[in-house]
Amino acid sequence: MPPLHTALLQSSGRPGDVAHNLRLLDDAAREAAATGAGLLACPELFLTGYAIGGDVHRLAETADGAGARAIAGIAAAHRIAILYGYPERAPQGERDAGDGRAMVHNSAQLIGPDGARLANYRKTHLFGCFEREWFTPGDRPVVQAELAGVRIGLLICYDVEFPENVRAHALAGTDLLLVPTAQMHPFQFVAESVIPVRAFENQMYLAYVNRVGEEGEFEFVGLSCLAGPDGVVRTRAGRSEQLVQAAVDPDFLKESRENNPYLHDRRPELYGHLA
Repeated sequence: MPPLHTALLQSSGRPGDVAHNLRLLDDAAREAAATGAGLLACPELFLTGYAIGGDVHRLAETADGAGARAIAGIAAAHRIAILYGYPERAPQGERDAGDGRAMVHNSAQLIGPDGARLANYRKTHLFGCFEREWFTPGDRPVVQAELAGVRIGLLICYDVEFPENVRAHALAGTDLLLVPTAQMHPFQFVAESVIPVRAFENQMYLAYVNRVGEEGEFEFVGLSCLAGPDGVVRTRAGRSEQLVQAAVDPDFLKESRENNPYLHDRRPELYGHLA
């Protein structure tokens, strides 16, 4: 099976300016597709910006909203799948018990190279007071889609720091786990150390796509990377806006899983108390 060349767009775009961020995404998709990438992954809340605070409800949209339709057009025009983060306004029937407004989730959506919506994931583990104030956590731990023979799984930022989340994906057969993120100073050790270990211990490829630079009260550290099932980082960005790319090789993944006993040697009967 041919490798899936995967591009990571490390950028914070322009917070609050969806039109600008869509133009930036269009340029990145064109560049990535021209170099042979079949998938482009963007950071957490890329469509709108992360530090949007009181504008969350104004900028939020449904999973099939205007931003989704625009990105579907970009994906189809360049024949490349796109993963992007955005604030998702829940359907009218899902209301916040506190103020009666539609709930907003911190979500990530995968669009196929034909413009079809393949998967939508709502962040299950919210980080810090900011996220807990403005977002409602999701309750579906494993969301997957098939792309070019590769089983894609989705998490968002803080989610990947919980071993249970990634192991759930491993047990569900995820080959490539996409993690759009907004990783802040001083937690860069997650990008540097945790991500390669997660990929190794769960025998999968793991793409971690970060924001970069200062945004409101936050300082994002960049260091986006794609790690393989051998724990080796295939590509890593620095601390500036970058588009980097690496291959996800299904044949190497199959061989690695045959040689690594972690998942086979588990004894689930001993772990029940962990829940």
